[in-house]
Formats: sequence, structure tokens, C-alpha cells
Amino acid sequence: MARYELMYILRPDLSEEQQTADIERYAEFLARNGAQAEKTDRWGRRRLAYEIKGYNDGVYVVVTFTGTGTIANEVQRWLGIQEDVLRSMVVRLPE
Repeated sequence: MARYELMYILRPDLSEEQQTADIERYAEFLARNGAQAEKTDRWGRRRLAYEIKGYNDGVYVVVTFTGTGTIANEVQRWLGIQEDVLRSMVVRLPE
């Protein structure tokens, strides 16, 4: 199993309850697909480097998890179709 870091940016117009529900739903997705989340950091609202989908701010969330190589691709694909996610990125952490 490899260690990965997932960072995604949620839309800034979501309420706290919606943000929390999305974070929990994405964590459940990881668990259902065989990954184990080690740590979830909610960085909060930050300014984007450039406008994305009409937004200048976003809510950043970073998740460290372990899983197989196929989970990274599946997470990236799945988050790409979520309406509340502006951008996402998965990177493999060094051993």
C-alpha cells in the first residue's frame, strides 16, 4: 500500500454544514474503495491563484490516505464530476 495526499477545493458559497457533509461523503468514498484515511486537514477559505468557475476563493481540504495505485485514479475521476469541488489533485508521498 502506498501513501497519498489528496487536496481538493470546495466552492466558497457552501454552508458549514454542506462543507462538513461533503468532507464526510468523500471520506466514505475512500473507505468504500479500500483506502484508509490517516488525516484530514481543513485549511479553510483561501484566495485562489486565478478564477475558477467564477470563484476567486475556495475552501481547501487536504487528506492523507493509504491505498493501492488504482484508488488514486478513481478518486481523481470521481472528484472531477462532483459539483461542489472546484479542483482536486492526488500525489503519491515518498516512502
